[in-house]
Amino acid sequence: MKNFSQTNQERRFKAYVSILGTTQLHLRNPYIVAWWGAALPGFGHLLLSKYLRGFTLFLWEILINVMSNLNLAMVYSFTGHFELAKEALEPRWVLMYIPVYIFGIWDSYRTTVDLNKQYLLAERENAPIASFNLGAMEMNYLDKRRPIMAVLWSLVTPGLGQLYIHRVLTAIFVTTWFIVFVYYSKVLIATHLLFLGQVGEATQVLDPQWLLFLPSVFGFAIYDAYVNTVENNKLFENEQRNFLQANYQTYRIRLSDRKV
Repeated sequence: MKNFSQTNQERRFKAYVSILGTTQLHLRNPYIVAWWGAALPGFGHLLLSKYLRGFTLFLWEILINVMSNLNLAMVYSFTGHFELAKEALEPRWVLMYIPVYIFGIWDSYRTTVDLNKQYLLAERENAPIASFNLGAMEMNYLDKRRPIMAVLWSLVTPGLGQLYIHRVLTAIFVTTWFIVFVYYSKVLIATHLLFLGQVGEATQVLDPQWLLFLPSVFGFAIYDAYVNTVENNKLFENEQRNFLQANYQTYRIRLSDRKV
């Protein structure tokens, strides 16, 4: 149930408010989006709300990375064990990694440039959008929220910041994979041992192949939650301004110059 229905005369909309989240166009830096596509394939597309493409690239990254032992080889390289790094790599899988990795970076950059152009056209058209959507299972509406709270909740657990701003699909995806990475990396076991003062055992129990995914997940969750909170606030102000102008600024009011 929406509080607005389109007239089929609009060509572009700046946003779409659904029960699963608010998808909107806004200006983005293509280099930043491409950088997130390089940090972990799929993240650049998730920033653009291109979920199907983002999920596909992300799952490809996890499959090829794990099967080729790429993260493990990177850890060996960082610590100067180059022979161990070469032995850890599985050539049957690692050579498939490069083309899709480059495609993810290139496509996220290209898509960002295109969406920026679409945003400029949609901004000029300034078509009205629904600000409230009520369904049987969920509801969503435009509102102002605090970016710092989105960041803090993302620091606690990746995905909570997205739930705070009602990006349900991204929240479920990020939280699910965060649990997978935490479980297989054994980082909680290592943390427990660290609290007990068993530093050596804590280091040995960690699985670097899965541990190396966590920094990217935390960084993406924080950045995505912060940026979308800021942009959602701007969208709320824009929709509110258009509503007030359309309903309460119909007539011009002239003040008399005559002194009383």
